[in-house]
Amino acid sequence: MNLHKAIAAVMMTTALVGCAQTEGQQRAGTGALIGGAGGALVGQAIGGNTESTLIGAAGGALLGAAVGSATTPDRRSNQLCRYQDRRGRIYTAPCDDRYYDGNY
Repeated sequence: MNLHKAIAAVMMTTALVGCAQTEGQQRAGTGALIGGAGGALVGQAIGGNTESTLIGAAGGALLGAAVGSATTPDRRSNQLCRYQDRRGRIYTAPCDDRYYDGNY
């Protein structure tokens, strides 16, 4: 029965991660999933019982979410785009909002 609950929890978490709207939310959710799985494996290897597995999974999920959120790149920081003027000359300048919004 516990295996079925664990599988259901993983499936629900995966479904909720798919609902993330921003890149930061997606990275945090993915980090939580990977960290939770890794933490569960480490907890089982160290403690060898259910309690240590759950503690490892919870700790790994928290750490993974924090790392995933912290490593989200700032999409508007010092990025340059290539533009072409009316005379055909190519130049670089900071990207405008149309680039980030997908309206280019």
